Amino acid sequence: MLLLLIFAAVLAIVGVAWLVINGTSPQKAYKRRIDDMIQRHAEGGTLKANAQLQIRKLMSARNSKMDGFANTFLPRPALMKLRLEQTGKDISLGKYFGATLGIIVVLSGLLLVQGAPWYFALATGIAAGVGIPHWYIGRLIKKRMSKFNVHFPDAIELMVRGLRSGLPITETLGVVASEIPAPVGTEFKEVSEKMKIGRTMEAALQETADRLGTPEFQFFVITLAIQRETGGNLAETLANLADVLRKRIQMRLKIRAMSSESKASAMIVGALPFIVFTLVYMMNPEYMENFFIDERLMVAGIGGLVWMSIGVFMMAKMVNFEI
Repeated sequence: MLLLLIFAAVLAIVGVAWLVINGTSPQKAYKRRIDDMIQRHAEGGTLKANAQLQIRKLMSARNSKMDGFANTFLPRPALMKLRLEQTGKDISLGKYFGATLGIIVVLSGLLLVQGAPWYFALATGIAAGVGIPHWYIGRLIKKRMSKFNVHFPDAIELMVRGLRSGLPITETLGVVASEIPAPVGTEFKEVSEKMKIGRTMEAALQETADRLGTPEFQFFVITLAIQRETGGNLAETLANLADVLRKRIQMRLKIRAMSSESKASAMIVGALPFIVFTLVYMMNPEYMENFFIDERLMVAGIGGLVWMSIGVFMMAKMVNFEI
């Protein structure tokens, strides 16, 4: 009980410190007003300033206090925001940080109640709180990018048909946004909306490529940029690109099939110690509880997990091929 009270006091101190740090800053407000005045009185900048003010209001409405807390304490929050945007889900930085804190508090509290030392409970809670949300976000990104790459060649071929029928490239982007399902249609819709408010096609596409981080879309952006500089038949160039992307997908599927046996072996080897630990714990709980009480067994268990993680990591690298 004493350890729980100490842990709660530490959380309360951290919360008060965050409120002090993230209070209203007169310097930030003053700088924001100066930037607004510069944009408003710049040459032709009235419309741009109004648009930026509207965007800023929308973003400030979306940002909660938890978002400010996350920006303060999370390392590299800009990179984390980019990862959350890549998921295509409505997951803010505050929600991510709240889930991390929730896992740390709940898991650490459960281990403390079970009689584990406070440092072991806190270390396990922090490891799970940092690792589980990061793994889940990575899984969402991988799933969305896989779906994007599957439908992206279809989008390029639809653009090719539109170009051959006489439509300009900007109109074909709108056709793709309305005809191709998400996430390809969603990304092209954002590109079309940016172009409607004055962004150039190259800038809008490059921003989308930077956010997605997939080589396939970067190939598409580079192809359009080169064709605009050198000229040529854009429809034929995009048709060749769609064929190359389909062959990349086929090669990736072949590699996945060939390496499936090694991946299954790595999964079995990695899961076997945890399965054995759970079974023995179910049959003899008193014996296995020593791993949470005896410091020597804790060190041995951590060492075994480290060596097992190294082996699983090496096996994963051996079956991971770049195309």
